[in-house]
Amino acid sequence: MTDKELKKLKDDLWHSADMLRAGAHLAANKYGQPILGLIFLRYADILYKQHKDEIEARYNKLKGTRMEKSMKEIAIEVCGFYLPPEAYYDEINNAPDDANKANLVKKAMQAIEDNNEKMDGVLPKEVYGQLVPEEEPELLSKIVRVFKDIPENISVDLFGEIYEFFLSNFALQEGKDGGTFYTPATVVRYMVEVLQPESGDKMFLDPACGSGGMFVQAARYMHNHNVSAADMMKFRCYGVEKEPDTVKLAKMNLLLNNVRGEITEANSFYSDPYDAVGKFDYVMANPPFNVDEVVYERVKDDARFNTYGIPKNKSKSAKKAGDKKETVPNANYLWISYFASALKDTGKAALVMANSASDAGKSEYDIRKKMIEDGIISQMVTLPSNMFSSVTLPATLWFFDKAKARTDKKDEILFIDARNVFTQIDRAHRKFSDEQIKNLGVITRLYNGENEVFYSLLQSYKTEVLRNFNGLLENISELMKYEFYFDGDGKETYDEPRLRSCAPKFVKMDSDLLSELSVDNVTAFKRTVQEQNDELIFASIGLHFEQYYSKNQDKKIREYDLLMETAKEAINTIIYFLDNILWLVERFPDGVYCDVIGLCKAAKLDGEDGIIDQDYSLNAGRYVGVVIEDDGLTAEEFKAEMLALNGQLAALNAEAKSIEEAIAANIAGLFGE
Repeated sequence: MTDKELKKLKDDLWHSADMLRAGAHLAANKYGQPILGLIFLRYADILYKQHKDEIEARYNKLKGTRMEKSMKEIAIEVCGFYLPPEAYYDEINNAPDDANKANLVKKAMQAIEDNNEKMDGVLPKEVYGQLVPEEEPELLSKIVRVFKDIPENISVDLFGEIYEFFLSNFALQEGKDGGTFYTPATVVRYMVEVLQPESGDKMFLDPACGSGGMFVQAARYMHNHNVSAADMMKFRCYGVEKEPDTVKLAKMNLLLNNVRGEITEANSFYSDPYDAVGKFDYVMANPPFNVDEVVYERVKDDARFNTYGIPKNKSKSAKKAGDKKETVPNANYLWISYFASALKDTGKAALVMANSASDAGKSEYDIRKKMIEDGIISQMVTLPSNMFSSVTLPATLWFFDKAKARTDKKDEILFIDARNVFTQIDRAHRKFSDEQIKNLGVITRLYNGENEVFYSLLQSYKTEVLRNFNGLLENISELMKYEFYFDGDGKETYDEPRLRSCAPKFVKMDSDLLSELSVDNVTAFKRTVQEQNDELIFASIGLHFEQYYSKNQDKKIREYDLLMETAKEAINTIIYFLDNILWLVERFPDGVYCDVIGLCKAAKLDGEDGIIDQDYSLNAGRYVGVVIEDDGLTAEEFKAEMLALNGQLAALNAEAKSIEEAIAANIAGLFGE
């Protein structure tokens, strides 16, 4: 399945399911659970069918021998679970459109749980009765049929993407509440891109795991980097989530993405189900920000929180004057300490945190200072605003690397200000594109001396440019067959074909311009493509005149329009990848790391404008500087220019005053005053 086909499938599934929301007797924020449950049923059905012949063949081969095994035992060995016949999707889909459909879904889910211990209590069995309202008893049947459209040959990976797609959309619709269970996938992917988790016998912790997106994206990263199935089997994920419904979402997410691990229902402040201190290779999380009611007595002696110090406690607020228990003023630094203390000596962590934590004062300052001086903070990244459903302001990514403290970069932190790097989804939401994730991620790789990754990325973009360019040439050749235009009377004329003015120029474009990916060469290539795009647009003028076409003419026009649309899409794709090449080569022309004003800075502990000089702030904006976008000046250049202009202004004011005094003296002399 191509990317375009997958996108269409996801959009069609979402549209169809969402249209049915109005008829369900469920609150908007409860609609997601039954839908995700049905996606799981369809997943289980398709995956089991893909292995059914192998399961039955092995069963029949062993039947009657000393090695005989049940169908259930063999199924679990082959595909990880057993699907009893009453849970087959067709059994549910083909049943009558009445109230009994909800009971069939419930029985199917119960049968799966009864036959698969790891799924016990995971599936949302009780909610489907509310999808069979009296006024529309066929509603549940309609929803079931929607997911029947998922092809039976679809891969497990793509099924996981569909589940994530629905999670994301539900989170967007629920707004702030959605942010409690879902971290935008593109943010997590960027975190993983920086963290670069390795496979094998590794342990991965998320103490505020929501729907398990951190685990899924880490596993996907390893899969995309050709990790073997055997090594993936060794990778273990451990999540903690306090909301029971979200625990179920997380367990289903892991099952659908073939990620092995445990999800425990608990409050991470007061429970440590995995004995976390010094145990984990990786920690990733997007914990709740600015929690202010954590009881001090219950955390003060916990090594997860007190290794670097606990924020100064306070008395209970007036609204709870009857309860005099002391509380931690802000739990942000409890989380930060937790992530650092849970790591092994070689462990790495990535977490989302409120911007305010980067400059927090008082006791938080002392904790931050100790972490910085210990050398465990490797990188700080300020995100764009509107990346999250739960908060509109920019958040910050913190990265820890315990091994860094034993390197020559102990007293150095990489700061990245990514506030101007984003793709707009709609008026209120943003994301990172795939290429923006790679571009930001390669900064870290360059900083670590992995220069070959930079050139490999450039080459991949160049490959996309040339692939689309070659496709464009083929498309132009097809377009040139349509040597016609229509005059105002709707008559077909074979005089001068409008494409002839631009097509040869495309053919003659020299792809060797990209043999060297310099700023000048890439800019020249882009300019040529843009010019020819303008010619293509002109070429389509005159082809549509009211309703004068014959059937033959109308067919030609529709064929022509489709080819023209494909050509324009190819041109836009070419320009898009050229822009990404330019973004990289403009900032890192030599293919090595360098500080870039407005983007990144490797700040040292000591020295002018160093971390100590900035009072141990971890706010990226303090270090990277600002580019004044109107004129392209850096902050330093802008300051120098303003000072020069101010000097000129002072001189002009002095001159004006001198002239004013001379005029006054002359008038006094003339009139004797």
